[in-house]
Amino acid sequence: MSETTGASYAAAGVDIEAGDRAVELMKEWVKKTRRPEVLGGLGGFAGLFDASALKRYERPLLASATDGVGTKVDVARRMGVYDTIGHDLVAMVMDDIVVCGAEPLFMTDYICVGKVHPERVAAIVKGIAEGCVLAGCALVGGETAEHPGLLGEDDFDVAGAGTGVVEADRLLGADRIRTGDTVIAMASSGLHSNGYSLVRHVLLDRAGLALETEVAELGRSLGEELLEPTKIYSLDCLALTRTAEVHAFSHVTGGGLAANLARVIPDGLHAVVDRSTWTPGAIFDLVGKTGNVERLELEKTLNMGVGMIAIVPEESAEVALATLADRGVDAWVAGEITERGEKTTGAELVGDYAA
Repeated sequence: MSETTGASYAAAGVDIEAGDRAVELMKEWVKKTRRPEVLGGLGGFAGLFDASALKRYERPLLASATDGVGTKVDVARRMGVYDTIGHDLVAMVMDDIVVCGAEPLFMTDYICVGKVHPERVAAIVKGIAEGCVLAGCALVGGETAEHPGLLGEDDFDVAGAGTGVVEADRLLGADRIRTGDTVIAMASSGLHSNGYSLVRHVLLDRAGLALETEVAELGRSLGEELLEPTKIYSLDCLALTRTAEVHAFSHVTGGGLAANLARVIPDGLHAVVDRSTWTPGAIFDLVGKTGNVERLELEKTLNMGVGMIAIVPEESAEVALATLADRGVDAWVAGEITERGEKTTGAELVGDYAA
């Protein structure tokens, strides 16, 4: 371009027409998430949700959360697979919201790209929409931003925010937990969306493994394992609150099982989780052995096979396990709540993992 040619948005690297095409391609997926309370369609400046639906609550409390999926997006980019990362985004947001007992209502997303490839953006939104269906919430809006010069043409990131509602007197949390309560673990689908900086460093950078490498212990390629979508527990947790007394949930994300469980344990009490009650999946062993990563370092970074915790009265444990089994959720009694005594933390793992 000569110095006398007028500057333009397109010349600066932003393709408005590509963005418009991406919106058209994603519309069909967004429609699949629609709830009766949603007003209008995609394309407005704001998503609308009819709050009169909350009149059935005596004292509705709104729960809100926001999150992303971290460096797992780099694996998706390298693999050229874009329709699963949205599941991860919904899980990270809505499974935080359900922890307090809230029903997911709606979500918005933010997709930042170096260059808009309409089909790629639509695939990302497809995954988000499918995740919203699994969580029972509506996708009411979002934003796709093109950042040429800051991101490479194939680079992208995703983030989202969600809102849920819970009746005030059904709010779950630390104040409900009592000595003798049972800790129920729900299996993760794999790494979920945390610790990928460590995983990528160990397996891709240091060990030099290719994502296409078939790994016998995993029964599939490394890339397929790393892109396994995060399990969305929202509706399973809500179902559990309808069939059994639940005192608290804990979503196991960054920081690992013990640290996240400690967040819902009240002062004076202690959660003891027995490692011998489960065997972590092969991917955790692969990361540990390949990188010579100590167990405690793995446990404070990865979920080690547990994605969600429910804390219930001992007498409710059997019903809780039956409910989860009926919904196809692999769950087991993993520990109990005790007096803290001289313990300095709210939760700990004891024993050795089952072989």
